[in-house]
Amino acid sequence: MAADQRAPAGASLPSPAPTQANLDLAPLRGVRYTTRNSADLARLTCPPYDVIDDEQRLALEAADPHNVVHLILPRASDPGPQTTDRNASVLLQEWLAHGVLATDPAPALYVYEMDDGITAVRGLIGALRLVDLEAGVVLPHENTMPGLVRRWLTLIEAMEANLEPIYLVVDGPPGAAARTVEGAEQMLPLAELQAPDGGTHRLWAITDPDTIAEVVADLHPRRAIIADGHHRYEAYLHYQAKHRAAGLPAGPWDHGLAFLVDATAFGAQVRAFHRVVTGFGWDEAVGLASTAFRVTEIRGGERDALAGLEDAGRLGPAFVVTDGRRWSLLTEPSPALLSNSLPTGRSAMWRALDVVILHHALLAALWNITISEKTVRYVAAASAAIRLAAESNGVAVLLNPTPLETVFALAAAGERMPQKSTLFAPKPRAGLVLRIYAVPDVTAADPDG
Repeated sequence: MAADQRAPAGASLPSPAPTQANLDLAPLRGVRYTTRNSADLARLTCPPYDVIDDEQRLALEAADPHNVVHLILPRASDPGPQTTDRNASVLLQEWLAHGVLATDPAPALYVYEMDDGITAVRGLIGALRLVDLEAGVVLPHENTMPGLVRRWLTLIEAMEANLEPIYLVVDGPPGAAARTVEGAEQMLPLAELQAPDGGTHRLWAITDPDTIAEVVADLHPRRAIIADGHHRYEAYLHYQAKHRAAGLPAGPWDHGLAFLVDATAFGAQVRAFHRVVTGFGWDEAVGLASTAFRVTEIRGGERDALAGLEDAGRLGPAFVVTDGRRWSLLTEPSPALLSNSLPTGRSAMWRALDVVILHHALLAALWNITISEKTVRYVAAASAAIRLAAESNGVAVLLNPTPLETVFALAAAGERMPQKSTLFAPKPRAGLVLRIYAVPDVTAADPDG
């Protein structure tokens, strides 16, 4: 993350307040781009913030002055930790005033479909009532980084808006929610576009009160796993806690923008977030790794390295280390390394995760790296990670993805993977539906839902 996107170093986070433990999704009056032209929407929307690298960010900014990337990854116009968030807030108000964005006339639950040509995922976008993570209703599967939570919290505070929905997978047998999602196909979409990557995105609005009531009742007793958006959900909770501490018991801060997908129709793929350690030399990295891993040189380039990584991953933990020119496959970590470096008191499934072995055994124990947002970069695309390693005189560590069933099993058991362990694909496109706190949700004023 660039320096102008970081939260103030000394910012503290309030403690979330416990709330009623049910899965409640409220309709909202979404804020959307006023154009219905598919080409315009493709140019105005963008991928989620955490998969946009520096090169792509520049291209999105240049594509249109109203591209939503200007809001989710704002630039600083002058020195100061809050200037990026002020800029984003000013832009949002300008876009509303000039008719670039507008509020939908009626409250709705939005059916959203994304299809990357391999997998199609369809679910509901609405305002999710916040519940404490310890309540066992909204289940995390990853740890978070405090700085990134603070970054989202300061942006929410400045804008009083939710710019991207968190992404949840809901358990239980299909019911009214699933029927409503499937039935949307019979209606004309509010918006549809084909993104530059070839993926298609469509959006419908469900406004019928009876249908909404059936969906809400269907979701109420269920649980949901956070697939994507752990940092944003924690920021939602901290923002709510600030208002509770100020003596404001109920309001729009009790909800957060969310995208819910039925587990039986989920179908998404899990990919890996790769790691880059900048300023860490190749010789030192491979030399230290060789003391406790089997190191195999890979001749070729990215394609050969990723193929070798996939093959090795079928037999056990495996990583590819590269500086962009040289490639080494790490396999067969020594039992002594694992015994001495992995935390005790965790399940065998958790201790066997590649990403756990990477963080605790390779990065911390062998490379003596204190893992933080300053020392380790998390990059979605292998090619971007390799490029960043070469540009920063560092090394990239490429990983295999964690199986989806393992992610869900760990979340259900209450165990969290390290931060940025998973990348679900396809991912919701930013900018199709925004939520602004000044626009009341249907149930936002009712603390009992």
